[in-house]
Amino acid sequence: MNQIASNGQLRMSLLRWMLFVVPVVVLLGFLSGQIAGSTEDNRWFQALVKPDLMPPGWAFGAAWTVLYILMGIAFAMILHARGAPLRGLAIALFIIQFILNLLWSPLFFGMHQATTAFWLLIAIFVSAFVTTMVFGRVRKAAALLMIPYLAWLCFAGILNKQIVELNPGSETLVVPAVTSQI
Repeated sequence: MNQIASNGQLRMSLLRWMLFVVPVVVLLGFLSGQIAGSTEDNRWFQALVKPDLMPPGWAFGAAWTVLYILMGIAFAMILHARGAPLRGLAIALFIIQFILNLLWSPLFFGMHQATTAFWLLIAIFVSAFVTTMVFGRVRKAAALLMIPYLAWLCFAGILNKQIVELNPGSETLVVPAVTSQI
């Protein structure tokens, strides 16, 4: 029997991809930040001079949650596009840029390598931009869902660069251990 799937079956297939991919993307992003200590409680980060553009700490968690959800939906759309030309390349590019994304928090917050993290952000942006272009050749809607991520990467790059400029030697900044007096 050679029957094409109905529109309802196709929508359910996409929904299944989203129900799997979106939580995985959000969870991996969350774990990367938690493992790296990328919270307002990070004492090294607290000791840095922050740029005037720096949003409050809660805004980063909210923004990244939304961005990871959008990225997950976009990736699910690509995974769902069986038989589409460039689908394999789009999948590979997404995975590469996502791995780079997950490395940024440990590099910046965990290893305190602000300058190297800035250059990593450049690499993330370039790979995410190429990913978005290829996504557009597979599913235009998937590419559109990546645009807020690209915009946020630009903003994050500006913040990262300003932190580097405002904190020369931040890589060697040693924050004293927490002490308590009894």
